[in-house]
Amino acid sequence: MSKRTMLGALYVFASLFLANAPAFAAPTPSPPGAEEYIIWPADGTVIHGGKLWVRMGLRNMGVCPKGVNIPNTGHHHLLIDTDLPPLDQEIPSDRNHLHFGAGETDARIELPPGKHTLQLLLGDHNHVPHNPPVYSKKITIIVK
Repeated sequence: MSKRTMLGALYVFASLFLANAPAFAAPTPSPPGAEEYIIWPADGTVIHGGKLWVRMGLRNMGVCPKGVNIPNTGHHHLLIDTDLPPLDQEIPSDRNHLHFGAGETDARIELPPGKHTLQLLLGDHNHVPHNPPVYSKKITIIVK
């Protein structure tokens, strides 16, 4: 096989491999001073009945639905009774990681009686935390 034929074959192989390789996007940047916070409930609030509204706040960034890639925007994720997930991966979607991909800034949730933690984490258009990540302090509430 000639050198030219080998290089041609290698080029075809590399092109096919790269065409099917997953694309790794750079992390979505967040601006300086960005802050996510829980407006309500306050830390230590006692909830009677288990149903409550969570009001989500964001400073120095905008709220945008999932899939919309606009600089300095994202959408809320409410973490219930869990720690922050890996901050370089897509935020899980389960009963402990609620996604608000339509751009919601408040949500009605229901929790069983007991002590619960709540924390917000902002995700980009692909549900991945920004760099640096934007998240609220973790609060504790009690449901009676």
